[in-house]
Amino acid sequence: MDLFDTPQGDQDAARATGPRPLADRLRPARLADVIGQDHLLGPEGSLRIMLDAGALSSLILWGPPGVGKTTIARLLAQETHLHFVQISAIFTGVPELRKVFEAARLRHANGQGTLLFVDEIHRFNKAQQDGFLPHMEDGTILLVGATTENPSFELNAALMSRAQVLVLNRLGDDALAQMIAHAEATLDHPLPLTPDARAALVTMADGDGRALLNLVEQVAAWKVDGQLTPAQLGQRLQRRAAQYDKSGEAHYNLISALHKSVRGSDPDAALYWFARMLEGGEDPRFLARRITRMAVEDIGLADPAAQRQCLDAWSTYERLGSPEGELALAQAVIYLALAPKSNAAYVAYKAARASAKSTGSAPPPKHILNAPTKMMKDQGFGAGYAYDHDAEDGFSGQNYFPDTMSRARFYAPVERGYERDLKKRLEWFEGLRAKRKS
Repeated sequence: MDLFDTPQGDQDAARATGPRPLADRLRPARLADVIGQDHLLGPEGSLRIMLDAGALSSLILWGPPGVGKTTIARLLAQETHLHFVQISAIFTGVPELRKVFEAARLRHANGQGTLLFVDEIHRFNKAQQDGFLPHMEDGTILLVGATTENPSFELNAALMSRAQVLVLNRLGDDALAQMIAHAEATLDHPLPLTPDARAALVTMADGDGRALLNLVEQVAAWKVDGQLTPAQLGQRLQRRAAQYDKSGEAHYNLISALHKSVRGSDPDAALYWFARMLEGGEDPRFLARRITRMAVEDIGLADPAAQRQCLDAWSTYERLGSPEGELALAQAVIYLALAPKSNAAYVAYKAARASAKSTGSAPPPKHILNAPTKMMKDQGFGAGYAYDHDAEDGFSGQNYFPDTMSRARFYAPVERGYERDLKKRLEWFEGLRAKRKS
């Protein structure tokens, strides 16, 4: 029998023969014992309702590390009397998958169902994901996949249509405190921590129950007199790194939060998300590029100096490097958050691109074309062009759009910041254009 195809009872027996980490010893024995996921497992939870109705479908469990995805999958198999098989997409290739499916097929023929738990399912490519479909459709397996990445980005549509996505929440402070209490009861002695140090321990876990229990196990093993303060705890334990993947969903979630905080004119929230990304190891040059984009997209001509602020901050970072140069980027973030907002230029640009695409190859009107040759002059190139500097008010009011196209209005400045003046100027030109036309 392969290691990844061990019956539940044999797995439990194997774990009982040697030392077991605290996290394994505290693994819940029933779904009702799972902490922090009441929206799924409480009396009105979606998963509880499925189980009570006897209508459990294939599932994708989506959530951060250490919130109970593997535990829930094991307990689902236990509660539904399915044979539990666990594999990891990182270590499993096509030959191993074939063995899993063949074993499940034989069990199915003998009246035994299989719950196949696939950890890190997003690591499988499209072809591998497609390989699950026929076995899901004929009932050979009930698939439970676990992923820390957004399934709508990482899993193909065919697999998603055959499984229900359940979102597991990051564990809150109350849930983590409950886990500490459970651990102390199992260890039969309290942790040598002051109340503030206990709170600091919860903060160090950063919503990850498995990380918390590993920390608890370390603290429980210390021989100390009295209770440790937060400062003493910090000296003995390293704070867990924040959950952040520079190429994953957290990267896009946090830059979205930063961008929307700037757009929402909230400098404090903007600084918080900016700092969160730096703490997660984000490249400051990426942030410099993105805040410059914010200046162009969301502030634009309402404050033309905003773009210059970003470019200067970027240049300052390049000269000073980290960590000093990051202060210049932080100043730019504050400036952008407090600047008047306008996306009029951005909207105008998109509208002009859409119009250019729809009008194809319509040529400019002949009167604004140069005529460097006699033949071009004979063709009417440049004929009738009015030199604006010679016109009254320096404005001729001529048409500059293709002759086959009606005059379009793309740019509509707002009544904020410098665009107030641009709006007045635009209205003045429109008045002159109407006057010249009449």
